[in-house]
Amino acid sequence: MAGMFEPVPGGGAAVALDEVEVSILRSLAVQLLELIGPGPGGEQDPDPLAELFADGPSEPPSDPVLQRLFPDAYGDPEAVPDDQLKAYSAEFRRFTENDLRAGKRDNALVVVRGLDALSLDGEGGAVLKLTPDESKQWLGALNDLRLAIASRLDVISEEDTDLLYRLPDSDPRKPMVMAYLWLGGLQETLVETLMA
Repeated sequence: MAGMFEPVPGGGAAVALDEVEVSILRSLAVQLLELIGPGPGGEQDPDPLAELFADGPSEPPSDPVLQRLFPDAYGDPEAVPDDQLKAYSAEFRRFTENDLRAGKRDNALVVVRGLDALSLDGEGGAVLKLTPDESKQWLGALNDLRLAIASRLDVISEEDTDLLYRLPDSDPRKPMVMAYLWLGGLQETLVETLMA
């Protein structure tokens, strides 16, 4: 089970993680939370209805990672010559981005909270057990983490991923590449577990 999700009776999934893996996953999830940011009114907003009526942004984010996590509905607005499509894309973003951010934030929080609840054994490892709903949220968070890292590594296509395997150990991107590939393995085994 080490490093691979497996099904658990009654649905859900489990994975054995060591202390370093827990630390890396938690750190990446926290960084994702920081990147996504708080809700429209901030985390301290006492009015839960304010978020329902808050308009999202109509312009794409400037950070390439956020552009990857929250793409335009109708492609790159600079590449689309039709002003009407640009207007549709802006409206779509305005009405959907806050909900998308909230969903991604919730998924990352499930990861952080699940890892924080683990009790490491005497050998520095633990088995993380997820319910079916938590498994789906973990899958979403793993996908978002891989998209974020892929954006930083300029991975657009399968050919780009193939090049990552040939990076020399001296390349400063190597740790990020290793995290990207490891998260891909976790994601793949979680998908297989959920489809079983």
